[in-house]
Amino acid sequence: MSTVVRKVLNVHAKLIIGKVIGTKMSKTAKVRVTRMVLDKYLTKFFNRRKTYFAHDPEERCMVGDVVLLKALSERRGKHVCHEVAEIVFKLGAIVDPVSGKRCAGGVYLEPPCGPASPTEPTSTPSESVAGAGDQLAADLSRLSVAAEAKNEKQS
Repeated sequence: MSTVVRKVLNVHAKLIIGKVIGTKMSKTAKVRVTRMVLDKYLTKFFNRRKTYFAHDPEERCMVGDVVLLKALSERRGKHVCHEVAEIVFKLGAIVDPVSGKRCAGGVYLEPPCGPASPTEPTSTPSESVAGAGDQLAADLSRLSVAAEAKNEKQS
């Protein structure tokens, strides 16, 4: 019975999702993973946090990113036993799961229905990636101006 449980635990430990809390070490990300653990006496779940060090060879991670960790076949150092397999959610690039459009809070940063007219040309992926940073900065500044106007209106 214990071997069955041990195999199940090993499967869960191979892929882990967590949040990056530090990137100060060279090619290493510090990732905090939160798991729900059942207290058998109270029959209530509690959060248990654990910190992992993950190898990030391209140093793509930033503090606040949600990443998928994959267990390494052998350790890369004393503490590093995982690697960053994928950045699941990049910090600041929030996507509505229903529509698939970028949003900030309850406001869409792009029209939720798509282009205004079906004949409107769409940009190529390389063009959209190149202008994404400028577009994000413009959208955030527009939102901050709207928030300031709302605060002035309330006071």
